[in-house]
Amino acid sequence: MSSDSASSPPPPPSPRLGRLLLTGAAGGLGKVLRERLRPLARVLRVSDIAELAPAADASEEVVRCDLADKAAVDALVAGCDAVVHLGGVSIERPFEEVLEANIKGAFHLYEAARRHGLKRVVFASSNHVSGFYKQTEPIDAHALRRPDGYYGLSKSFGEDVAQFYFDRWGIETVSIRIGSSFPEPLNRRMLSTWLSYRDLTTLIEKSLFTPSVGHLVVYGVSANRDVWWDNRAAERLGFVAQDSSEAFRAKVEAQPPVAPDDPNAIYQGGAFTAQGPFD
Repeated sequence: MSSDSASSPPPPPSPRLGRLLLTGAAGGLGKVLRERLRPLARVLRVSDIAELAPAADASEEVVRCDLADKAAVDALVAGCDAVVHLGGVSIERPFEEVLEANIKGAFHLYEAARRHGLKRVVFASSNHVSGFYKQTEPIDAHALRRPDGYYGLSKSFGEDVAQFYFDRWGIETVSIRIGSSFPEPLNRRMLSTWLSYRDLTTLIEKSLFTPSVGHLVVYGVSANRDVWWDNRAAERLGFVAQDSSEAFRAKVEAQPPVAPDDPNAIYQGGAFTAQGPFD
């Protein structure tokens, strides 16, 4: 073997899915995952209500879809083998907005999965399902849910939908309660909740391909020094976080400290606990 061939990178792995659907592909995380999930399937179908960049090549399909439109979602899911469901409102908003995208959207997605025989969904839940726990209260995924707003309520509903569709129709889901997934943590709270893009990608990949997960709820968090969530449930997936917010601690702690009565210093859900109502 020549030295040139010996130093060549190994060929990319063969796709393990025929067609993978990624909803919410125009969002912040959707754009990141659109690139990172492409090797997992022969075709990556990406969707959002917002305008999307054109398909890169024949390995992508781009479909605009309103999750509140049941017929459109049914057509979107047809022909897919699995779904990574990020679509919906991702911030705290009036209930009526959250209802259309997040609550109706989750129901329409699982109904479409049932109709078309899909058996695996990765559901982007949120730490805001349990955001009213204080930062001094360590919890795990089995703790009583304490949503911190309409957004958190919608994600709690989505987890219930996932459980129901597994119990009734055998559709398996990993619900990932995503912490704060950004290139780096932006504030002191995120030193505990930060999830790197690399760890997020690994967690989604393992959620897609680990057999017999039923409905499994895990937290999406990197190996940060100070964590509030016992994430042993993620061991079922073989997930081991590779990154930590420690590399950014000095930069974050150079920021002015927040007041002791600031929600970002008290609750796991931070500012979400104080947003609204939207009268």
